[in-house]
Amino acid sequence: MPGTRKLGRTSDQRRAMLRAMVTFLLENGKIETTVTRAKEVSAMAEKMITLGKSADLHSKRQIYAYVTKEDVSKKLIDEIAPKYADRNGGYTRIIKVGPRRGDAAEMAVIQLV
Repeated sequence: MPGTRKLGRTSDQRRAMLRAMVTFLLENGKIETTVTRAKEVSAMAEKMITLGKSADLHSKRQIYAYVTKEDVSKKLIDEIAPKYADRNGGYTRIIKVGPRRGDAAEMAVIQLV
């Protein structure tokens, strides 16, 4: 279930960070972050892609409410979601890349499949 990790932030900060990271992932196709954040972003990104696959009015409004950039929302509905029409989940991939130099946090690259 998405949203079970606290990530050391208050709920509004955590929600804003996840919205920004999901938007950036959908915009660019991949991002590099810590493993725990990548798992949370993966869950929310998969939920947004699943909403984009149905493309009814309610789903579009939910996507526009969550994704912070309107052009990324349109890209999700028009380009990204139809690409995964025949796939039942598993739209993202997490690849561990090793520890970060400053604090040795485990880093990962999350990308769209």
